[in-house]
Amino acid sequence: MNTPVKCPVCGVLNNVDPGRPGPRCGACRAPLSSGGVPVTVTDATYQSLVLDSSVPVLLDLWAPWCGPCRMVAPILEQLAKKYNGRITVAKLNVDENPVTAQRLEARSIPLMVFFKNGVPVQRLVGAMGLLEIERSLGLST
Repeated sequence: MNTPVKCPVCGVLNNVDPGRPGPRCGACRAPLSSGGVPVTVTDATYQSLVLDSSVPVLLDLWAPWCGPCRMVAPILEQLAKKYNGRITVAKLNVDENPVTAQRLEARSIPLMVFFKNGVPVQRLVGAMGLLEIERSLGLST
């Protein structure tokens, strides 16, 4: 379901799919907010949602049976809200998406891969707190 989002530059109201990172205004092409929630990525959407994103993407590779992954989930939700519009926080279930998990050499989870311009620039392995993730990725404000 699309969500109406007002462009911060020109004021035009845009219908934004909350599952798609890096939306842009239809009128002036300015970046729009993705809603401040983690986006679900699959093998089929990895290219468009992560590699082709116009904003940096923090991709969390996880599995439902992984205790540390469940511990990190609320922290990633905080990051999605805090950096809404500046980065996209995305989640990929490694059990359901083995092609992308293998491509990213996910040998241990949770694994967070930070992408800029479609290029992985940082890998974080294991459960971490909010401040540690921010520091590691250079996000501290």
